[in-house]
Amino acid sequence: MARVIENLDEVAAAVDEERRAGRTIALTNGAFDLLHVGHTRSLIDAATRADVLVVALNSDAAIRATKGPDRPVHPLAERMEVIAALGAVDYVTWFDGPTCDHVLDAIRPDLHAKGPDYTPENIPERRTLERLKIPLVTVGDPKDHSTTAIATRQRDDTVEA
Repeated sequence: MARVIENLDEVAAAVDEERRAGRTIALTNGAFDLLHVGHTRSLIDAATRADVLVVALNSDAAIRATKGPDRPVHPLAERMEVIAALGAVDYVTWFDGPTCDHVLDAIRPDLHAKGPDYTPENIPERRTLERLKIPLVTVGDPKDHSTTAIATRQRDDTVEA
């Protein structure tokens, strides 16, 4: 099981220790609210790109700000526990705000892994990645799965029942 470390300074120290041991570091981030096959494929792929995979989850407030008042479906502590249980993941942390720029600054991963809906041109952390010379690596399969679509289907099914 992955280590859940909520303090970013402690995550950075753990990553520094991994780096001193000669390991490469990948970071990915997201809400990971309703875990689906697209998430697992992305995480497994990201884990193959480096020796250590760090997953940074959006805070509940950050998700509400972007996805609306009905999200997240699961609170941060539960989302962190679920992601930590996945074998592909080594460390789990969280961040508040719309981007993970400060996480990138703190841990300086060897690569930033994101799904195919992100490109070097549209990723919100573009300037930080460029400044730190961290490559963006596309992971997972085509974006055929969506937590928003799953949540909408569930709401629609509940209304019809």
